[in-house]
Amino acid sequence: MGQTRIQRTKIAVICEAALDVFSTHGYRGTTVDQIARAAELSKPNLLYYFPSKEAIHTHLLNQLMDTWLDPLRELDPAGDPLSEILTYVRRKLAMSRDMPRESRLFANEILQGAERIGPALSTELKPLVDDKARVIAEWMHAGRLRASDPHHLLFSIWSLTQHYADFDVQVRAVLGPEVDDPFPEAEAYLVTMFTRMLSV
Repeated sequence: MGQTRIQRTKIAVICEAALDVFSTHGYRGTTVDQIARAAELSKPNLLYYFPSKEAIHTHLLNQLMDTWLDPLRELDPAGDPLSEILTYVRRKLAMSRDMPRESRLFANEILQGAERIGPALSTELKPLVDDKARVIAEWMHAGRLRASDPHHLLFSIWSLTQHYADFDVQVRAVLGPEVDDPFPEAEAYLVTMFTRMLSV
């Protein structure tokens, strides 16, 4: 509120630079000086917009949490159960393809104990996941999906899709240089796997 166009531009530049640095070095391995250099700003100029490294990191995580939850929010209780799950899988995989830095930022925060995003996990993530898990459980109880644990189903979707962002170097090393883009085959594999797993 009340920010000028120049201020909004500078904040966006800082956030873009910080995303690169944090996703590469993690929170503990990142310094304000590194972010300032990446943003091509002086350190005092950067600190005019964000008072600390933690403030930048928290700002990025808060933005990311909202984006990260959007595909799950759109899981429609009135939709076809299998189609809804497969759409969610595809959207999560697309986020790994299109937002690998954001995925690694989130993964690093979780691996380091979620000190800055911990409250949001309880107040934003958990209620949404519990709500959608109830929807999935109702589909399973009605015989519209093969029975399994809804929470662990969601965990498996997260791990299998975000792997392609968080372990991109490993994926590409194993597949070799002849595979330029692993995502089409990844999507086909995951869609087949979850279809077989959940179809009744």
